[in-house]
Amino acid sequence: MVKRYLFTSESVTEGHPDKVCDQVSDAILDEFLRGDPDSRVAVETITTTDFVGIVGEVTSKVSFDIEQLIRKTIAGIGYNDPNLKFDSDSCEIMIKLDTQSADISQGVTANENKEQGAGDQGMMFGYATNETEELMPLPILLAHKLTKKLADVRKSGELSWVRPDGKSQVSVRYEDDKPKQLEAIVISTQHSPDISHEEITKQITEHVIKPICDKLWNDDIKIHVNPTGKFEVGGPHGDAGLTGRKIIVDTYGGMGKHGGGALSGKDPSKVDRSACYMCRYVAKNIVAAGLADRCEIHVAYAIGVAKPVSLMVDTFGTNKISENEIENLVNKHFDMRPGAIIKQLDLKKPIYQKTAAYGHFGRNEPEFRWENTDKADLLRKESGI
Repeated sequence: MVKRYLFTSESVTEGHPDKVCDQVSDAILDEFLRGDPDSRVAVETITTTDFVGIVGEVTSKVSFDIEQLIRKTIAGIGYNDPNLKFDSDSCEIMIKLDTQSADISQGVTANENKEQGAGDQGMMFGYATNETEELMPLPILLAHKLTKKLADVRKSGELSWVRPDGKSQVSVRYEDDKPKQLEAIVISTQHSPDISHEEITKQITEHVIKPICDKLWNDDIKIHVNPTGKFEVGGPHGDAGLTGRKIIVDTYGGMGKHGGGALSGKDPSKVDRSACYMCRYVAKNIVAAGLADRCEIHVAYAIGVAKPVSLMVDTFGTNKISENEIENLVNKHFDMRPGAIIKQLDLKKPIYQKTAAYGHFGRNEPEFRWENTDKADLLRKESGI
């Protein structure tokens, strides 16, 4: 009997209030790493109408004008108009940063007697599937492409009435765990007051949805554009934003599990971030090697301890060799200790603001080394398939 179901994932634009916060937090992280690669950073951002608040802990050898960087980041997103009631030039900014706890530092910092330990306890997951070229689930991949296109047509002036805040949602019909067709697409975009709902629907369909769907387009797709009929009030003026509130958007759109830890605003000593990237790297190489059609890696840590307390491989019954054999290959060829992860993926560089919108995974950016499949040939050869 054929297994049929619909799976839905969402994405949000860089102008969504939560994503504004993620980008500000990661812009601050990048600037500290640019001057001191060993900086310890945990920065949270909150936004509301004409207000940005920064809190967290930072230990670094460098200092810079954080307020100026925040304003530059907000302007780059597109909030440089006082009419939006969240403006890069005029918004109030409050900053309250302390140093990292000495209790945490003594467990994390490497010295001549101790290797670098995990920056916190917790469990992390990484996922890959061969249903797309990027080895990502189709719903989240398309959702990200739609929100990125929404930003592109705004910034280029192609659709001058589009404003920074927006969302997408994509529903895909699956049969026996394989995507068969697009079922529904939802686009919500903030807009200027001088355009009708009918015209918004028409232009979004022609300039955003159809170009992204391309060969996947069919006339039976249910299209919903701004379903409430109006979306003039948006961004932090419409809803307060907070760092780390879009963790499913950031990862696999719900198709893979999530350990609960946010990614943005954290330096790579925090395994919430670095181990999530490593798990994606491992899962993607396993799928790229043909050892499984789908793969999820689960790892867990104790704070201050380098070696993971557990590691599990789940291939959802799609494995070509036993999962025990795959796990042995993982243990042999992938070092999951925090210090080794940072070195393998080159994570002490200012690469993080780019991750903070449109997904941390499935993007072929040169800095995103966790997307490399450079161990696939080795895994394939040693597996004997």
